[in-house]
Parts: sequence; structure tokens; C-alpha cells
Amino acid sequence: MEIPFAESWKIKMVELIKKSTREEREQWLKDAHYNVFMLPSSAVYIDCLTDSGTGAMSDRQWAAMMTGDESYAGARSFYELRDVITRLTGFEYVIPTHQGRAAENVLFSHLVKAGDIVPGNSHFDTTKGHIEARKAAAVDCTVDEAKDTQLEVPFKGNVDLKKLEAVLEKDADKVPFIIVTITNNTAGGQPVSMENLRGVRALADKYGKRVVFDSARFAENAYFIKMREPEFKDWTIKEIVREMFSLADAMTMSSKKDGLVNMGGFIATKWEDIYEGAKKYEIPFEGFLTYGGMNGRDMAALAVGLDENTEFDMLDTRIKQVEYLAKKLDEYGIPYQRPVGGHAVFIDADKVLDRIPKEEFPAERLAIELYLEAGVRGCEIGYLLADRDPVTRENRFNGNDFLRLCICRRTYTNNHMDVIAAALKNVYDRRHEITRGVKITWEAELLRHFTVQLELLG
Repeated sequence: MEIPFAESWKIKMVELIKKSTREEREQWLKDAHYNVFMLPSSAVYIDCLTDSGTGAMSDRQWAAMMTGDESYAGARSFYELRDVITRLTGFEYVIPTHQGRAAENVLFSHLVKAGDIVPGNSHFDTTKGHIEARKAAAVDCTVDEAKDTQLEVPFKGNVDLKKLEAVLEKDADKVPFIIVTITNNTAGGQPVSMENLRGVRALADKYGKRVVFDSARFAENAYFIKMREPEFKDWTIKEIVREMFSLADAMTMSSKKDGLVNMGGFIATKWEDIYEGAKKYEIPFEGFLTYGGMNGRDMAALAVGLDENTEFDMLDTRIKQVEYLAKKLDEYGIPYQRPVGGHAVFIDADKVLDRIPKEEFPAERLAIELYLEAGVRGCEIGYLLADRDPVTRENRFNGNDFLRLCICRRTYTNNHMDVIAAALKNVYDRRHEITRGVKITWEAELLRHFTVQLELLG
């Protein structure tokens, strides 16, 4: 008999979660103006809003926190963290920040100016927000295969090299750097191949440009390279990570994902000029160079987390749980971005709620329906998140409209996955009864999806 798959960890501490009634959830959603971000966590049964900072730390990480050095300047914990980052990436210069968007803010304050063009693969919300807030343009060069959710392609997160070169041929003087998101979150948690990273590097060298990796889920990307690119099947995750970063000049990192911590981030680079330029913004925005908005104990936990999460067993356990949920949805015929990504299942809302016009934000309505069904909170990654065009102020409807169900690391069991799948099936079974979506009653000018206020239609 084949021995079944089991997690590579055991549970040592639990947190109670509470069920609620549909009537309670209806009132809570109304109070939140139908924006699931505005729900208190106590109103949520299973939380799939994000995998950012929501995972469980290990015993080794908790132990490291007890020995964290809280010195304002020159903390031992910083040097321990720097040494781990340098060992994994090869980058000598490290600047800690309190989270990933802070790393973007510091680095882009140095590198991006009005009129610039930053090409990449489906810039995520804060990345695009930091670019557009500086009156620059984020140009999406993702491969077209990513738009077809039912197409089975192993590396849907790839940069389309022809699209990228077209941007560079036309506007090279306006491009401060190329950004590559690994894995590609907006496209459905899809990985980028090593072959593609090498192609981006070749184009960058041809046009004299630098490459920045948005590295929040770099370890998951390395796992997919190992599993899907034959050249790397016998490599360790750490070896693949080092090879990936050899193709970049700098990185931003939200450590709340593949760093396995609840708060933290950093910038790392091999170039002294990038380091010196970013330093000017680090101190006024984040803090001194050896803490940058992080406690010593958090840096100590991050150093351990980066080491743990670049081991195969940890990643294999994590990604197999996401695959488990996807297989359940396959049984029910529910369409999602295929093949399933590393950190979440991305439900194709346009295919599920196909009677709702895009102007009424189908994925947001699907998030509402799933929450009402079972208290499961997902996140819209689609037309709301896309924001308005900064010039025309028209809504942007040219991407996918996803309901993202993020799976927190080392947090839920497969029984929770069964609940999520069953709740989504119940919504899917009555999908044709749902013919209206939502309308916006108030929105922020930038990154509106976090605080938008909505009205339920029908």
C-alpha cells in the first residue's frame, strides 16, 4: 500500500476559531460596506484573505526571538540576518524594512522618477501603486498564456521577451530597471522559469538595464523550477535560489510570505550605488540601517525562517496543501487558474459568475457570496485591484478577475480545505441565480481595493 502524504511538521499550539450564523455575517458585511478587508478577524471562520504575515512560526523561530538583539544601531540580529540573505542570494548589501511595500517605497524613491517606464510581469498592487504614485508607468509584459485560465502551461508567470524588448527598443532611455515578480501573484501565483529569467537577463544586458526581483515568494518559485524544469531536478532549493538571484541586480522582499514571519521585509543588492542611493530614504522613512522598522527579535526569526523555507520538505508540504484544495475544486468542476500556483487558488470569477457584467466586479461579488456561505474570507484580485487608469480615470478591465484563496503557511489542516471547497461548491451550484454584482460608493485614488465602500446590487 502506498503511504499517503503527510505534513513535514506537527502542531504544537492552537488558536480557537469561531463559527457564526448567516444572519450575523450579513450584518457584519453590511457594516463593512461589503468590503471583506474591513471585516474584523473575529467575524471570519477560515481566513484566506492573504498569506502575508498570517503563517505560523516554528519552534526554532520562537527560540530565536528570545535572543534577538534590540540595539538601535549595530544589532547582532541584523548581521545574522544579513549573512543568511547574502548566503542565499549572493547580494552583499542589505537594507531591512518593516515590510515589502516599505522596501518598494525606499528603493523606488531612489530609482523611479516622473515619466519613467517600468516593464515587468504583472506588477502587484503595491508595486504598481508605488510606480504610478511617482507619475511613472508600469508596463505589463506577462506572457499571453496567463490570460487563459484553463490552459495548462508550467510557467504562466513568465515575462514575454518580445513584449519586453519592444518596450526597451522604443523607450530604453525611460526605463530605470526591469522588475520580475517571482512568483507572479497577479497572474495566479504562477512561477517564472529559470530559462525565462536568463532571457530577461540577456535583454537587460543588451540594453544596459538592471533587473530587480519582487521576491516575496522566491522560494516557491524555486520549488516549481525544481519540479518543472528538468535541468534542475537534482538541485537543492538553496542552489536554485542562488542561481535565480545571480540573474538579478537587486531585490525587494516582503518577508511575511516566504520569510515565514509576521512582519518584515528588506532590500538587497550587489551594487553599492543602489545601496547608497536607497540609504538616503531608509533612515527618514524606516529607521536606522541596522533595523529599518524591524525589532531585533523579528530579524532573528526571519533569519531562521529564510533558512527553513529554502528546504524542499517545507515547500513540498506547503504547496501540496494548495494542490489538495485545487483537486477538490476539480471534483466540483470549479474553474481556477491552471496549473494551481504556489500560495493560493485563484478562482476565475468571470467563468463562475458569468451573468454579472465586468462593470459590477464579479470577483468581489464571489468573495461576498463565499463569506456569506461559510465565513470564509477570500480576496478579489481583479478589476477592483486593477484601479483606474491614472490618466483617463477609467476602470481597467484588461486582466483576469480572480477570487484569490490564499493558504496561510503551517496554519490550517486539510479539513479546513474541505470546508472551503464545500462552501465554494454551494455557491457554484447556485451561480446562475447571482446576476448582479456590486457598485462603488466611495474609493481612494490609489490602491482602492483595501478601503473601497460598495453597495450590493440585487
